[in-house]
Amino acid sequence: QVQLVESGGGLVQAGGSLRLSCAFSGRTFSSYAMGWFRQAPGKEREFVATINWSGSSTYYADSVKGRFTISRDNVKNTVYLQMNSLKPEDTAVYYCAAGGYDSVYPTQYNYWGQGTQVTVSS
Repeated sequence: QVQLVESGGGLVQAGGSLRLSCAFSGRTFSSYAMGWFRQAPGKEREFVATINWSGSSTYYADSVKGRFTISRDNVKNTVYLQMNSLKPEDTAVYYCAAGGYDSVYPTQYNYWGQGTQVTVSS
């Protein structure tokens, strides 16, 4: 069974940076596309970024484009989300997910992590 464990969340001031990590285990990591989603209190889960199995293709939500970078290491079985120029509106629980396709839709992902809290203070 696939397991995903996120880490790297925390409290940061606006304009700061954080790097989230998601460790994958249980299956062949390079067989899966990976995605990052986030959910703020009282809001639906929203797409942040996705990367294909090889790392050759990435796609971002407009709200994070130019500030966030998704990457993966198929040797370390880990996907990353580098977040720069953070804004208070980026505050949310961030989830990584694994699926067959690099999709923006959460329903296309089969496995989810438990989430890590990111709080950006103004």
